Amino acid sequence: MKSYIQISNKIKKFSKTIQVSGDKSISIRCVLLASQAIGTSKIYNLLESEDVINALKSIKKLGINYKKLKKYYEITGFGLTGFNTNSKIKIDAGNSGTFARLILGLLVNSNNQITLIGDKSLSKRDFSRVTKPLEMFGANIKSHNKNLPVKIIGSKFLRPIEYSEKLGSAQCKSAIMLAALKTPGITKIVAKKSRNHTELLFKSLKIPIKVKNKKNSDLIEIKGHSNFKSFNYSVPGDISSCSFFIVLTLLSENSKLKIKNVNTNNSRLGVLKILNRMNANIIATNKRSYKGETISDLIIKSKKNLKGINCPKNLNSSAIDEFLIIFIAAAKAKGVSTFSDLGELNKKESPRLNIAINFLKKVGVKVLREKNNIKIYGNPKLYLNGNFTMKNFRKDHRVFMMTCIAALSLGGKWKIHDRDSINSSFPKFLNIIKQLGAKIN
Repeated sequence: MKSYIQISNKIKKFSKTIQVSGDKSISIRCVLLASQAIGTSKIYNLLESEDVINALKSIKKLGINYKKLKKYYEITGFGLTGFNTNSKIKIDAGNSGTFARLILGLLVNSNNQITLIGDKSLSKRDFSRVTKPLEMFGANIKSHNKNLPVKIIGSKFLRPIEYSEKLGSAQCKSAIMLAALKTPGITKIVAKKSRNHTELLFKSLKIPIKVKNKKNSDLIEIKGHSNFKSFNYSVPGDISSCSFFIVLTLLSENSKLKIKNVNTNNSRLGVLKILNRMNANIIATNKRSYKGETISDLIIKSKKNLKGINCPKNLNSSAIDEFLIIFIAAAKAKGVSTFSDLGELNKKESPRLNIAINFLKKVGVKVLREKNNIKIYGNPKLYLNGNFTMKNFRKDHRVFMMTCIAALSLGGKWKIHDRDSINSSFPKFLNIIKQLGAKIN
């Protein structure tokens, strides 16, 4: 198989119904919590991507068995002390920042040194936001200049902590919450608003947790050393995966799309709120509640008159994984779109803010930047005729998918490298794009 794809034509109008793969954030959390439960858990619609498979392989190294059956995965846990850490183990997180940071929280009571490694991209990401609070619990952690590899030796004398999480990082917050499970007493977290899948899973599993929601933060208390039973869980569709098809539909003429069974958790709705403020036509229907999460079907119709937005900063954390594709919508909108305080984008799988700005300039869009704030001068008549190549983006799956949507929406002849990057989060991406009628070679 070629390492690149070629797109030579804009997508034609379509009217389709699709369903995307399971939510990656929830899939990884389900794997980790099932490994700590007592008994055999069944997880349906688990995302079968490299990130999640790496999570499964890692818990197996730690003594937890899993089995893939026709409709679900079985994971058999032995409680909060069920990991086998009686010998030195090396865990490979691949490209997954979520898994890498969260698993450290569960290793704060390990008996021996566990070494966490990752791929070239993950090894450049800052782990100090997680290692700092985990050391406060009593774990002994060494890193390579705040990066991977990270070596952790747990403690038998863990102590609960009080921690103020100011970055709006769900990964940091969740790592602390998982460490709190292993720790006697009550751990308290003041966390800047971020996605709340871990809190909802804790509540559904009847883990002792109290959450007080304030305007810009959440107060979280967790009582540790509380074993919980195995569970069944059906993972809803990933709204981050949906966002690419949403923008493709908005920018395609006379098109309509229905996406079924999407996780529309309010802490993940930033992309919908931003696009609807830009005059998009996105409707959530058939809403229902599932173990604290909200599930909906999304209906999207193409829109000729998207308008620029002065994006409120309070929507950043709930759209942090979708900004790349939001920028493509802004490039075709009428007027200027302003986005601020987006430094967190450069701490993802690649320096996404830098890459996005260079990409927009490459396709003829005027962009002004001041530190981590940008202005995108939209052009509703933007249409590309030339030849374009996209490569050297650290194999970031979201950059690859953004480029595909830009090519299908804006025109031009494209050669897009690193097609395998999508295997980390959304292996079925190109298959669904082809279902919509796209010509991809």
